[in-house]
Amino acid sequence: MKLAVLFILIVLVFSGCATLPTGDGLPVYSIGGTAYYPLVSLCELRGVDFKYDTLTMAAALAKDGKRINLRPGSTLILVDDRPMRLKEPVDIYQGAVVVPRQFKEQIIDVLFKPSALARKYGAAKIKLSKIVIDAGHGGNDPGAIGRSGLREKDVNLDIAKRLSKLLRQEGVETVMTRSGDKFIPLPNRVSIANGSGADLFVSIHSNASRSRSLNGFEVYYVAPSVSDSKRASSAWRGENLNLKGAEFASSSADLKMIVWDMVYTNSRAESIKLSNALCKVIDKDIGVKILGVKAARFQVLKGIKIPGVLIETSFISNSGEEKLLKSNIYRQKMAEGILEGLRNYSQDMALAEVSGR
Repeated sequence: MKLAVLFILIVLVFSGCATLPTGDGLPVYSIGGTAYYPLVSLCELRGVDFKYDTLTMAAALAKDGKRINLRPGSTLILVDDRPMRLKEPVDIYQGAVVVPRQFKEQIIDVLFKPSALARKYGAAKIKLSKIVIDAGHGGNDPGAIGRSGLREKDVNLDIAKRLSKLLRQEGVETVMTRSGDKFIPLPNRVSIANGSGADLFVSIHSNASRSRSLNGFEVYYVAPSVSDSKRASSAWRGENLNLKGAEFASSSADLKMIVWDMVYTNSRAESIKLSNALCKVIDKDIGVKILGVKAARFQVLKGIKIPGVLIETSFISNSGEEKLLKSNIYRQKMAEGILEGLRNYSQDMALAEVSGR
């Protein structure tokens, strides 16, 4: 049965169209390798007034004094009478007007942001089953300390708990490397991640610098200078592969190292995609300065065998951002931003699997 479903999906992909239903009932179509959304459903989700003239094939969107005009088959759209060009044209699929992802993300998402209630109940579900959340520092390791005495370990744990709660509300199982003010050695955190069977590892931290003017949000993944082959050579000696459904004709060291090399190389690529997804959301929804995606040799990232990132939420050494980090509202916004980044990453991965990208 599963093979039959997979065969049908492959046929749909190679014929140019495949459908991936989202958690809110809004399907995503892959048309010629581009993600498209049904415009009527998208407008209903955002409360946008939608009118379509079947004779002239002209569509008009309106909400809160903002207007958008478009026509299937054209890449030209009008936003409040200002012309804009899309990379892919508006289209018709199964008799309905559909719009490319660019239109949704750069026009609809910007002009007609969903309310907090709509985000909570109307957003697509995260397509991940389990995530390890690592609250940096703890116990006798306070991490960085701000001028007012704010301790990084407390901020990290609070944001981690908020993120865990949000994920569990969406049906995602979470594993906390620490759930209280306890010191957990880095090797233990790595062991927790590797033994969890989780999809992702997310480590929460607050940044610090001698230059108190530095501020912003950044995400790290394991540095390319950390050799995948060396990590593989080290890992096969003390770790089981635990690849579901995998059978190997040989258990030689060379074979194990090759497979581990593949695992780590793929994990790094996925970590970079996740990092970019997080920065994009934080930049759009929270307005914190984005310092970008960076590579580093953090020990907690070097040892894990699943995609993982280390998030530096804000600078506790910066007086302005220290005040933000003290705020429960800001911590909640940061947790929600990370949640949205995880959501977008998971949706992109799910769509890539279906469309064969």
